[in-house]
Amino acid sequence: MTRRRLWGWLLLPAALALVGACETIGYYAQAVGGQFELLNAARPVDDWLADPATAGPLQARLATARRIRAFASRELGLPDNGSYTRYVALERPYVLWNVFAAPEFSVEPRTECFPIAGCVTYQGFFAEVDARAHAARLRETGYDVFVGGVPAYSTLGWFDDPLISTFITYPDAELARLVFHELAHQVVYVKDDSAFNESFAVVVQEEGLRRWMEREGRAAELPAVQRTRARRQEFGLLVERTRDRLRELYGEPMTPEARRAQKRAEFAHMRVRYDTLKANWGGYAGYDRFLGDEPNNALLVAFSTYARLVPGFERLLEQANSELPAFYQAVRNLAALPKAERTARLAAIGQAEPRKAVR
Repeated sequence: MTRRRLWGWLLLPAALALVGACETIGYYAQAVGGQFELLNAARPVDDWLADPATAGPLQARLATARRIRAFASRELGLPDNGSYTRYVALERPYVLWNVFAAPEFSVEPRTECFPIAGCVTYQGFFAEVDARAHAARLRETGYDVFVGGVPAYSTLGWFDDPLISTFITYPDAELARLVFHELAHQVVYVKDDSAFNESFAVVVQEEGLRRWMEREGRAAELPAVQRTRARRQEFGLLVERTRDRLRELYGEPMTPEARRAQKRAEFAHMRVRYDTLKANWGGYAGYDRFLGDEPNNALLVAFSTYARLVPGFERLLEQANSELPAFYQAVRNLAALPKAERTARLAAIGQAEPRKAVR
């Protein structure tokens, strides 16, 4: 179904993928307006490339994005549709700002629910000021909050998601990761399970990137790609270990004051361990923004959503002999299970010994 056929009667449902269950009409208006702005301003990549007014650097980035997009469908079995065949320039650093929240003494996320995508662990705003205001209201009611800028998001195939200026200047590897990740959401998406959806997309993006670099004749760059992946895994492990320790801590009987003190101490230890990681990384500071001035439970929720189930999906890909159609089917089979069962199965698979070295 084309974007034009969808336009009239799917605009509101697609925008609801950004909407919580109990928000004001103003929130709905910003979601609909932001989605409309994005889609209405997008132009086909071919038009941008044919336009002599398009600057040379942008021409080069769009040409690379077009190759990535073609590879995604041809070689990775990702949807062959209008997504990422159009481009829009925005005058802001991110397309959305997501607000994550968790109770003061819990590492379980505050969820937001809506008709299209079910319940997720964040709420999205097209304007940073609106995201910050919503975060402030949550903070006033006792929640830990974390606000993160988002360069891209998926409407799950309801619309032809465009390439955006917020990420088009990314290095080739990061641009490919992002396109593969967002298209993966159109292959498998499970309502009410953000960790499942995001971890699956992370594995698709990494496998897709490896194959794309090899096809582009850039295998010599793979060690750098692998270092980036290793850093992400190590930081993810740090987050999960902190999350596990805090979960145990919050379950122990103690006064709120004592619990707050223990919480502060645990996050202080997290910073020390992070500094050790940075030293081992040669000073790489790419994760500094996650810790911010005061790391909290919502930070753990934000990062854990994208990393917690990755090992299980990686082993599942190995069990499929790295054949993506078989892998996608195995993931669909898991998606059909109740949430608790599929999470347990993925955890068990992830703890199994890999049959070969991780690429």
